[in-house]
Amino acid sequence: MNFPSPVKRWAPATLLALVLLTALYGVVLVYVAGETLLAGTMLTTVALALWVYTSQRTYAYRYLFPGIAAVLVFVLFPMLYTISIGFTNYSSKNLLEFPRATQYFLEETFRAEGDSYAFELFADGKEFRVRLEDSQGRAYVSGPLALVDTKPRSIEMQPAGNVQAVLAEPLPIKDVIAKQVHIKPLSFVMPSGAPLAMTGLREFGPVSALYEKLPDGGLKNRQTGDVIQPNFQSGFYETSAGERLSPGFQVGVGWSNYQRIFTDQAFQAPFVRILVWTIVFSALTVVLSCALGMFLAVLFNWDALRFKGVYRTLLFLPYAVPGFISILVFKGLFNNNFGEINLILDALFGVRPPWFSDPLLAKMMLVVVNIWLGYPYMMVLCLGLIKAIPADLYEASAVAGAGPLTNFFKITLPLILKPLTPLLIASFAFNFNNFVLVSLLTGGSPDFLDTTVPAGTTDLLVSYTYRIAFQDSGQQYGLAAAISTVIFVMVALIALVQMRFSKIAKEDTR
Repeated sequence: MNFPSPVKRWAPATLLALVLLTALYGVVLVYVAGETLLAGTMLTTVALALWVYTSQRTYAYRYLFPGIAAVLVFVLFPMLYTISIGFTNYSSKNLLEFPRATQYFLEETFRAEGDSYAFELFADGKEFRVRLEDSQGRAYVSGPLALVDTKPRSIEMQPAGNVQAVLAEPLPIKDVIAKQVHIKPLSFVMPSGAPLAMTGLREFGPVSALYEKLPDGGLKNRQTGDVIQPNFQSGFYETSAGERLSPGFQVGVGWSNYQRIFTDQAFQAPFVRILVWTIVFSALTVVLSCALGMFLAVLFNWDALRFKGVYRTLLFLPYAVPGFISILVFKGLFNNNFGEINLILDALFGVRPPWFSDPLLAKMMLVVVNIWLGYPYMMVLCLGLIKAIPADLYEASAVAGAGPLTNFFKITLPLILKPLTPLLIASFAFNFNNFVLVSLLTGGSPDFLDTTVPAGTTDLLVSYTYRIAFQDSGQQYGLAAAISTVIFVMVALIALVQMRFSKIAKEDTR
């Protein structure tokens, strides 16, 4: 079907305009929600999209832009957001922005003087009605209520005699509890104009705002007359006596979180120990798994070995099985009481090592399991590299009367080590952040006994950060973000080293 030329000419522009308008609407919604950084990232992405898809100079980049946009939104934004959090006091005690924390206090109420009203809830078809009765027996009934949302609303009450609806038996207490979340935000206005709010499960009464805002930014407690002031150093509203009131609010703390990592003894001691263990764990894993993989690769390169294909397939299986399954299997095998490893050791030597409670044994267990998960990858790499070595080198070595060890150290190892080095560095960087292994196998345990913050002897930096952010120590997101930034810098340096070695390896192969 042939469309008229004006339709062909204007259809792409119209479609692009609709997409851009939709994207801009999303940016506005994100900005209104308070996510300024995300809104800025989205706006930058939309502006780039407009430029790329309308300019002839950027025609070649139109196919690459979706990938670039994904990097901006899913890589660059999380990185910048994490870094920005590291300069704040963001935690479970300081979750809110300052305006929202202020609004929280202004929305607090207290029971004011006045008569209480007994409350009953009635079904009215698919809707509901509320009946209030004062101490003198005067009853008031609301109009039909859907009770499907939690938005605050004011409901006009009428004397029961003015309502024509027939009210059946009041709903039982379990139904009232089920609808409490929808009833609590409602304010019932009596014929006299007095508003009533829920003060109990079966009671409504007059309430008044607990705080009023003062011109200087403080909040005055109407019940006690005390004044609380916001402290932008601590991120809390505080009384004149220095008592902090929750919830707190987010404030910038500069480099305070980074100073705590390296100067606060509570965090410095476990951080340094965990950093050292992270480096040792990553290095040991890489060296031992590479040594095992290289040994197997050299063995399978032996021409006299029969059924090499079967052996290679069987030894590659640990890499084909999902890692989390292997980790959980090993967790059962190393079980102190019922694991097969301890049952065998008990039968042979009469010992049951406490793998999960002894720090040294727990670390050994982590390394052993990680070697099991990593050696197939190294074996496959070494097999490929060994196959690339010219066979005439080994033939010349055989003529000279050299043995297998001489061939390995004089020919095989030097020729595969340089191209293998960047991959070893990449493996080191991966194990530096091997959160899944620690989380599923030991959870970081056993914990240090001489620290005030939660930290375990088998924790890596990434799992230590996770515990600070989401499990213990007050859920200190700002501090965890600072540690994450430090880890990012370390891994970035490792990546730079890897790129340098990759360049050297590439130059050597020319």
